[in-house]
Parts: sequence; C-alpha cells; structure tokens
Amino acid sequence: MQPSNLLPISNPNSPPSMLIPTSSATADTMLVRSEPHIIPSSSSSTILLVQDDDDSKIETKPLLTRAFSYSSSSSSSSNLVMQQRRRRIASANSLLSGAVEGCRREMGRAASDTYVVTRLSFRLLRYLGVGYRWIARFLALGCYAMLLIPGFIQVGYYYFYSSQVLRGIVYGDQPRNRLDLYLPKNMNGPKPVVAFVTGGAWIIGYKAWGSLLGQQLAERDIIVACIDYRNFPQGTISDMVKDASQGISFVCNKIAEYGGDPNRIYLMGQSAGAHIATCALLEQAIKETGAEPRASWSVSQIKTYFGLSGGYNILKLVDHFHSRGLYRSIFLSIMEGEQGLKQYSPELMAQDPNTKNAVSLLPPMVLFHGTADYSIPCDSSKSFADTLKALGVKAECIRYEGKTHTNLFLQDPMRGGIDDMLDDLITLIHGDSSETIRANSTPRKRLVPEVMLKMARSVSPF
Repeated sequence: MQPSNLLPISNPNSPPSMLIPTSSATADTMLVRSEPHIIPSSSSSTILLVQDDDDSKIETKPLLTRAFSYSSSSSSSSNLVMQQRRRRIASANSLLSGAVEGCRREMGRAASDTYVVTRLSFRLLRYLGVGYRWIARFLALGCYAMLLIPGFIQVGYYYFYSSQVLRGIVYGDQPRNRLDLYLPKNMNGPKPVVAFVTGGAWIIGYKAWGSLLGQQLAERDIIVACIDYRNFPQGTISDMVKDASQGISFVCNKIAEYGGDPNRIYLMGQSAGAHIATCALLEQAIKETGAEPRASWSVSQIKTYFGLSGGYNILKLVDHFHSRGLYRSIFLSIMEGEQGLKQYSPELMAQDPNTKNAVSLLPPMVLFHGTADYSIPCDSSKSFADTLKALGVKAECIRYEGKTHTNLFLQDPMRGGIDDMLDDLITLIHGDSSETIRANSTPRKRLVPEVMLKMARSVSPF
C-alpha cells in the first residue's frame, strides 16, 4: 500500500475553492491550491486541493474527524467533573474529621469533669469517716441523686454540649483557677453579669454545680460566671477566699470581652460559696481602706451581693456543723484553727471597730434563705442582715417559708413553672424591665416529676 503523499495538480479552468479527493486508500492529507476543484476519487479519506502555480509550496494539514473532536471535549468535561467530585469528597472528609475531633474534645472534657466529681466524692468520704452516721448519709445522698437523675441528665447535656457554655476559662495560676461562662442566646448588647461562687461544704465545691442556675439566668438575658476554687485539703479557707477574689477580679476586668456590662456586675454565693464570697468582699473592702496597693478589682464594681443559704458567723455554727457530721476537728483544719473562726466570720469581721470604714464601702446585700434549712439555719442570714443594717449598710433578708437547703437551688428550679427565688433575683437584676424579660423568656419546663421531687426532699441528707 502506497504511503500518504501530496499530488500537485494544475487546472486553470477549475472553479475557485474546490476540494479534490485523491485515490490513495490510506491518505489523510489535502493538496491546497489557489483555485481548487474536486477531483473524484475512489477514496474519501484523502482530499486534493490544487494550486495553479506548479512551483508553489503545498501545505499539509491533518483532517480531524468529528468523533475525535467530540472525544476531546468529552474528556475535558469528564476531568472537570472528576475534579469537582474530588473537591466535594475532600470537603466532606474535612468536615467529618472536624466533627470527630470536636467530639473527642467534648468526651475528654466530660471524662475529666467526671473524674473530678468522683475524686471529690471519695475525698469527702475519706475525711468525714466511714462510721454509721456517714454510711447512712451517703446512702441517703445516693437515693437523693437517683431521684433527681432525670433533671441531672438534662442539665448535664446542656453543660457539656451547649454552645452557650464556655467551660474552663483560666483566671489564675492554680489548678482549680477556672470558671464557666453561661451566655444568653441574644447577645445584642452588654448584659448584666452574675459572678457565682458555688457551695460544697468547703470540701466538694465545683463550678459545674452552678450549671442549673447558670442556664436559667442565661435564658433571662443574664451572663453567669461560675467560679471554681481550691477545696480542702487542696487548700484551706485563705486559699479559697484568694481564689474567689481572683475569679471576681477576672469577671470585673474581662467580662466586657464576652459581652458583659462592666457597670452591672453582681456577686452571688450559695451555702459555703456564700461564706467564701462574703469573706472575699470584706477583705477587698479592708484592703481599699488600708495602705495596701490598689488591687485588680474594687468593691465599687459590685452592684449588689446576693447570698443564698449562707453561713456568716462561723464561730456560732461550728457546733451545729459538728452535729450534722462536719466534725469540729476537720472544720478547724479548714478554717486554719480557732483564730480562723473569728477571722473568717463575716458577721464578726463587720462588727470589728477597725473595719468600720471598710464596711461602709459594701454594696447592697440581699440574703436569701429557706426557713426549713437544717444544714445552715435561716437565723444565720437574718442575724447578718440585721448587723449590716445596724452598721449603715443597705441589707435585706428574704426568707422562703418551708424551703430546705436544696429546695431553692435544686428542687424548685427542676420543678418548672413559678420559682419565687428566681423571680426575686431577676427583679433585683433587671429592675423595671424584668416583666418584659419574663414575657420574652422561654417558659421554665419541668425536669423531674413531682412525685420524685417530693421523695427526694424526704430522703435528702441536707
């Protein structure tokens, strides 16, 4: 078979722009001339274009079939689709990897918090002894917790997985110097802030204990900062007060970065936390009236203090605590000896003539207490409020008939519906706008059935 070639043809009589096929069976070329015409051929695979001038050069061009052109376009389109598919797969893998990593972090935090709670429980058992009294109390505590478990599960889920909770923010250099922030959904402007110090008998206090209060206040347009602190035996009362003061300082100086209003900061404590927070407040007032250099926060930055079921005259309460199982020897170790009972009793501190100027700096003091509180008698709050009023401080004791030590903090919030203490707190914080806040807030839902709440109250060791 002959190879492909170019055949020069000269035909001056040919009409212009004509194509001439050649007879080569395998030719894929064309002959080009200025005035070509078609020359019949037995093969359609070669076209001859004839030029008049025999000496002219002949240009060779490949003839692309339609199938080849379509194949090239199809291949390019296919490559583009494949690239887009690879990008989508890579993006999906990246999102999946991020979700897995986030889940690992959350599980790690949950495990860490669970470990802390378990360790604190065993520490309490070790220090309080394993006699009949404490075996009975721990059994009662177990029953109490089991009856409230439906509520604990819901609050725990919110604590660990809500984007409105910022956990473990560092405020100092000690291991327990951490706090949790509970933020409202609508951050359309600076919000009032509650710096909250949780209770725990000075032994098992933990920032997560304030998660229920934090959630409910955040739903009503209030930022809550739950401050953690060293517990006994990791620290004694002076360490606890120092930690609380550092946490308050962080809130006063940094809360604006999280959407809080630095001009509307409230301090609150519950049970042992109320005692620690009050000591921190009084110590700060004493520093400000003394010759010590200015601290990182001021009593004047606290708009109002709220004390919930607190003990303020420790010297009077030490025997009561002993009868309830917090033995005198252990309590004296927590309070750093007999001298500490006076030094860290806010009521006695306020009565000291040397602190008269410091007491005058205190903000308004509002003390909440249930009349059926057996852990810390209601008279503790009433006596402290009376002492403060006699010294010229604006103070008030609000008592709730028939409420126990845990009613105001746990059972009532888990009951849903109307909560007198919470309503009073919101009114004191929001003032004239409190009704609007309540109207726009999500109705409080019941977390635990009523029969289980009543049973929990009957077996509560508090």
